[in-house]
Amino acid sequence: MQFLSDNAAPVHPRLWDAMRAADSADTPYDTDALSRELDARFTAMFGRECAALWVATGTAANCLALATMVDPHGGVVCHEEAHVEMDECGAPGFYLHGAKLLLASGEGAKLTPETIGDVLSGITRGVHQVPAQAISITQASEYGLCYRPEELAAIGALAREHGLGLHIDGARFGNAAAHLGVSPAEAAGPADALSFGFVKNGGMGAEAVILFDTEKAEMLRFRRKRAGHLQSKGRFLAAQIHAMLDDDLWLENARAANAAAAIIADAAGDRLIHPAQINELFVAMNADERAALRAQGFSFYDWDDSSIRLVTSWATDHDHADALSKAIASL
Repeated sequence: MQFLSDNAAPVHPRLWDAMRAADSADTPYDTDALSRELDARFTAMFGRECAALWVATGTAANCLALATMVDPHGGVVCHEEAHVEMDECGAPGFYLHGAKLLLASGEGAKLTPETIGDVLSGITRGVHQVPAQAISITQASEYGLCYRPEELAAIGALAREHGLGLHIDGARFGNAAAHLGVSPAEAAGPADALSFGFVKNGGMGAEAVILFDTEKAEMLRFRRKRAGHLQSKGRFLAAQIHAMLDDDLWLENARAANAAAAIIADAAGDRLIHPAQINELFVAMNADERAALRAQGFSFYDWDDSSIRLVTSWATDHDHADALSKAIASL
């Protein structure tokens, strides 16, 4: 009974069907019909003009998006526990040719105008310091907490005041939108770029970089090629994205994952380290309790000395979620 990660979940059958349907001759790279249609689909979804490019991984999506905003001598304000800082093996510095991550604090791995302002206020020595050029936030955060539209608006206003780009790492963007009960546009707020995650939400190997500043799309195309992410049979990545967008499968899957997590959260009660908002739970658990759960067949990651991380997916068996909730309640 697996609660390690939504990355470990199976691919949704509709994506396999879409890729099989795309398995016919077409023009290569991103000139095929499916890839060319992505801009229009996301423009309709977000209600403002955007350019959408596929890549294979979330790390590439994040870093290529930021590379359109930040010079090699510039910096990106992000949370000290953000994925770009903790889990991308220095990829931002690689893709951004030496640009620096400027680390801020915040409860639940969320940034606020105040914590961002603390970082910006320390940059006072002109050419001797790295200038901030972008802010990167995660929707939902590394601890599964969502930015409400008013919080996004406040951070966006700060970004505009300081002339900074705003990037959203949306690895679990669908789960956030499902929890908030808002439109994709409201869940993205005033972002200049969004890494729209699909792999954790039933996808196989395609993420979308959404640029709301469409003038930077040509730069991104060159950077994607230079980074080795311009796949010759890109229609198969585009097919996955279209399948996820058709009939809002991305939202249906996210709701299913969130619902499975809610079953467990109810049983966890006061053990929850952070509020249960999406499909990611952090639960206080001592060593003996962890061993007891594993002995019953549950798999999960130890997060720190006092908690475990439990992640559900679109495919989580609710019987497994029920069994885990009962096991936790009986500890």
